[in-house]
Amino acid sequence: MRHKRVLPLAALMLCTPALAGTTRAAAAPQTAPAAPSAPLRILLTNDDGYNAPGIRKAFARLTAAGHDVTIVAPLTNQSGTGTKMASAPAIAVQHPEPKVWAVDGTPGDSVAFGLAEVFEGRAPDLVVSGTNFGPNLASLATHSGTIGGAVAALEYGVPAIALSTGGLAVPDPVATVNAMDPTVDFAVKLIDRLRTRARSGPLLPKGVGLNVNHPVIGADGKGVARGVASTFQDPQAPLRPDFTDSGDGTWKVSVRLSVQPAAKGGDVEAVSADRIAVSPMNADWNTGPADFAVTSALLSGLRP
Repeated sequence: MRHKRVLPLAALMLCTPALAGTTRAAAAPQTAPAAPSAPLRILLTNDDGYNAPGIRKAFARLTAAGHDVTIVAPLTNQSGTGTKMASAPAIAVQHPEPKVWAVDGTPGDSVAFGLAEVFEGRAPDLVVSGTNFGPNLASLATHSGTIGGAVAALEYGVPAIALSTGGLAVPDPVATVNAMDPTVDFAVKLIDRLRTRARSGPLLPKGVGLNVNHPVIGADGKGVARGVASTFQDPQAPLRPDFTDSGDGTWKVSVRLSVQPAAKGGDVEAVSADRIAVSPMNADWNTGPADFAVTSALLSGLRP
């Protein structure tokens, strides 16, 4: 999956001593995470904002499952920011409530701050990004801030899962928010599977994350998905911009949905068939056949 964009961390380096004088690759926290059999320490981020329904549902459900969850997420909606990192000389951070940090920046900024400061000296066991309002399928994933938060974690050597809720259709807000409940329920099952299979090793192969897209089932979004599929990112670009010259040096921009036939075995095909799509992703664009084999084995027998 093609998500990598290496940008300077000037802003974060200046305001966080733990990153001063380092590069992103060299900034991985030093100590190993806890054994997978224990409840996990999870950094939870997103691109919709720290108080959005998806991240709050994920926080509640993961906490109820026994995990130690800390939200480190953007202060405001950062949808579509991809893997962007700040380049300003300072970054503002709020701590509005226990276990919640709101970073006035992108998902990548949030994860970088969380690893350097909130989890300083001991990496979280897992970074979860989402659940996003809407899908991150096909080329949408390439430009997604939800994916960008997960990629930032992978660059630091921390396992990551991106969660999204929706399909390639105009979303119904109520149904989509309702469908976030089965999305985060599936995330708990997936994380339990990771812990069981990891035993004393890492939750995921080094550098490999998972992009999970959960469909909206039923008119109210409360239906159950028809299964789980190990997929790849469909190569199509379903959103096409149209530009109209206003004649004054500005151009009006509109976006139309142009869905192409789904690639067999891809994420669009799976979600269109009401199945949960789980695609491996890698921060350096080098996801290969071995990663898909690992993902397929991981998902064997796992139900929504």
